[in-house]
Amino acid sequence: MAKYDITEIKGVIPALMTFFDSKEEVDDGCMRAMLDFMMENGADGFYLTGSTGECFTMTMKERMHVVETVIDHVNGRRPVIVHVGDIGTKKSIELAKQAEAAGADAISSVPPFYWRFKKEDIYGYYRDLSESVEIPLVVYNIVLAGIMDMDLILKIAGLPRVKGLKYTARSHDEMGCLKEMLGPDFMIYSGCDEMAFSGLCAGADGIIGSFYNAIPDLYQKIVKAVKESDIREGMRLQKLADQFIFACLKYDFPSILHNVMNWRGLESGYSRRPFYNYKEEELTELKKELRALREKYRAAELDCFKL
Repeated sequence: MAKYDITEIKGVIPALMTFFDSKEEVDDGCMRAMLDFMMENGADGFYLTGSTGECFTMTMKERMHVVETVIDHVNGRRPVIVHVGDIGTKKSIELAKQAEAAGADAISSVPPFYWRFKKEDIYGYYRDLSESVEIPLVVYNIVLAGIMDMDLILKIAGLPRVKGLKYTARSHDEMGCLKEMLGPDFMIYSGCDEMAFSGLCAGADGIIGSFYNAIPDLYQKIVKAVKESDIREGMRLQKLADQFIFACLKYDFPSILHNVMNWRGLESGYSRRPFYNYKEEELTELKKELRALREKYRAAELDCFKL
């Protein structure tokens, strides 16, 4: 049973990675340890089995297992949103019902992708999905699945159980406009890690992103700067985060995140093929770049990394 109202789901929300062992099996122990690390370092909630979680490399059974494991371990200490997106509505509904039964506070989904679905098809997908459960649905607008226009988003937002939008695009003017139009109880989550500060300033209620797995504490400081209207500090922290991200994105994503988390002294597992897993000796240049970044910005925020 859900423990949080959708309006309580705010702040720094990692788009949770799925942690596999060296044989590409879901590593429950690693998952639980990483959840503890994030909760201790600034995570205000979790967004499960999305693209960062490599959901499309997993079977339905595996996705459901991850949901059950995370909800069991978090045990109501943080809200949990479960991404249930798939191309087939029937599959998404099955995942949604399981997430609700497991105790998720909300579900979320990308629009159906791969084929060029009409607006009516996308609207029908979200209508059918939202009607399959009693918990709120957060729509996911992302370039990878095809950006929806404002008219379609507003139409979908009119569905009774659609209560939020994960907006992974750089057009924060539009995102802010949507927040203003849809009101304080319709939750908007900014999905660009590189623009978290901008998204929050534009009116987002929270931020959902991949790098919050590794540096949730840095992003918690960005949230604090926005709350305190400290523009100078917010910009400093965002620039630091951006340089960190840009350095990492020279390598394969999301697998590079496992290495980066290891450098915090963690044991963060592996990605699943076809994602490439880096050996430490392949990342000498990245370590140099991150060390130089720490020195350039005199960034105490990066002292936690053993580089």
